Amino acid sequence: MQHNLAVKLDRTFTYKDYMSWPDDEYWELIDGIAYQMTPPTSKHQRISTTLLGEFYLYLKDKTCEIFHQPFGVRLPLDNEPDEYIKNALLPDIVIVCDKKKIDNAGCRGAPDLIIEIISPSTKKRDMKEKRNLYEKAGVKEYWIVDPYNNTVQVYLLQNNEYRKPDIYTEEDKIKVSIFPDLEIDLTIIFKEKF
Repeated sequence: MQHNLAVKLDRTFTYKDYMSWPDDEYWELIDGIAYQMTPPTSKHQRISTTLLGEFYLYLKDKTCEIFHQPFGVRLPLDNEPDEYIKNALLPDIVIVCDKKKIDNAGCRGAPDLIIEIISPSTKKRDMKEKRNLYEKAGVKEYWIVDPYNNTVQVYLLQNNEYRKPDIYTEEDKIKVSIFPDLEIDLTIIFKEKF
């Protein structure tokens, strides 16, 4: 999702608090801090839909599943029960290969691949707080899509740490590390000009 509308700073929150908030509001919890999200721009949606389609066609009839916003990802850091989790996110695109992690609330534990499409108001959070959180949780591959500069940063987990990101531009193709026979052509992803 796109811009943060509000931040709850009066205390830290858990997933138990999160589940009590109105269903028509979208929030993320990062280390217990709550960030309200608003709907994405049309360019954000075009990029998200195109990426979703490319991955969906590849994953059809395969074990891994793809999900899109607002699909909840709960990241327990010490195997704590859901009600004590302080990290609950709504990434733009999520790929999960371990079906045991999927339940009616979304995904509990690290997905295999997460894609975030940044906006000016979420850029710092996506590039710093979420990157650190996804690294700590063990997300194998993390993409940060910048729709303003038509670039993608790809972080790959090696020895429990993200190595320096590979940066791709709109003329490039990305070989997806968790699916060695899949390549995403960014000329298709960034074809719309605004």
